[in-house]
Amino acid sequence: MIAAGVKLAKTVGYVNAGTLEFLLSDQGEFFFLEMNTRLQVEHPVTELVAGLDLVEWQLRIAAGEPLTIRQEDVSVRGAAIEARVYAEDPELGFLPQAGRLLLAAWPEAPGIRVDAGFNAGRTITADYDPMLAKIVAYGADREEARRKLVAALRDTAILGVRNNAAFLIELLEGANFRDAAFDVHWIDRMMKTRTPPDPTPPEAVWLLAAAGAAATGDRNAATAAGPASRSTPWDAADGFSLVPRGGGSLNASNNRSEPAN
Repeated sequence: MIAAGVKLAKTVGYVNAGTLEFLLSDQGEFFFLEMNTRLQVEHPVTELVAGLDLVEWQLRIAAGEPLTIRQEDVSVRGAAIEARVYAEDPELGFLPQAGRLLLAAWPEAPGIRVDAGFNAGRTITADYDPMLAKIVAYGADREEARRKLVAALRDTAILGVRNNAAFLIELLEGANFRDAAFDVHWIDRMMKTRTPPDPTPPEAVWLLAAAGAAATGDRNAATAAGPASRSTPWDAADGFSLVPRGGGSLNASNNRSEPAN
């Protein structure tokens, strides 16, 4: 694939960063799909395994600077996996969501990189792509990267808009992804047979929310924290939209004064 990509770029006289995409068959054949004459949203994966800053090199080349590294100088070490955290509802056909982001707590851990475009207080509108952040995990091999990414997503807390963080955890923990036994129709098949998570928070969450509302004197907005299972994401129709954080605590918010969905 690398040889084919280099040949294609030379044939058209292409200069600067770009991405070539191929499809791989189960017989080991690969087929050219498209070329993007820009950086892709997945460029952190390449940066982590190659140890190169592609954005820096893109700017240097555009400024007329020559490359100081050769193809044979580029080596790949370890594995990296990127997850795009979106304001979308997987249970409604991944319908984009809009609203004010009440909380956005991104993970911090060795081997984890977060490129976030939104923080708490920002509003996600319908005018742009609803991607909130890219969470990228690096490990010595694919399995280590996968485990780190699952842990990072579990340590992510998002309130105010429905999001796909819990769905990403479900994908990463599934046997198909773990065993790399998937194809381009995998998620379509999965969505037809999976059992959606229960959107109803447990009674303890409602009690904590009520306690928070009583403490602030505001019946329309409550923020509370308490013990919760690491493995159970809740996303209720009344504004709950969260993933339990890895520390074993749960943040919940219910804001009826400003629709979260």
